[in-house]
Amino acid sequence: MAIGIMEVKLVGAKALKNTDFLGRIDPYVLLQYRNQERKTSIAKGQGTSPSWNEKFEFRVDYPVANGQYKLVLKIMDHDTFTADDYLGQTTIYVKELIELGVEKGKAELHPQKYRVVSTNKTYHGEIQVGITFTSKEETDEEEEYGGWKESNH
Repeated sequence: MAIGIMEVKLVGAKALKNTDFLGRIDPYVLLQYRNQERKTSIAKGQGTSPSWNEKFEFRVDYPVANGQYKLVLKIMDHDTFTADDYLGQTTIYVKELIELGVEKGKAELHPQKYRVVSTNKTYHGEIQVGITFTSKEETDEEEEYGGWKESNH
């Protein structure tokens, strides 16, 4: 089994659905890969074209039993007094990227635009994302625990 790190660069979004009747939306993104979840900062007051420029890392095992290699980006609108609104999502299939990275040591998808799909299956804007997968040797003799390294020597 190969192990690696998938780095997701979330640049920004454009033309998101405005769910606020008064004012502008405050979007953020929940990034999910298998059982791992990350969250961006809230783009306060940036409305339907927010910019994040944030990076997130996910641990990747290859191959996996069920073959699920998808990165899901759920775009939400932060609300102070009510539940956050779901604006839409993007699903990026990363199997080929991971396979290439396992073969060559590293593979990259430069930032590109993906459509945001809302609940009723219509498109509402786009999100710009770049992904890099770097393969790690599984014979690594050191394990990291919360920033501390433990040596097997």
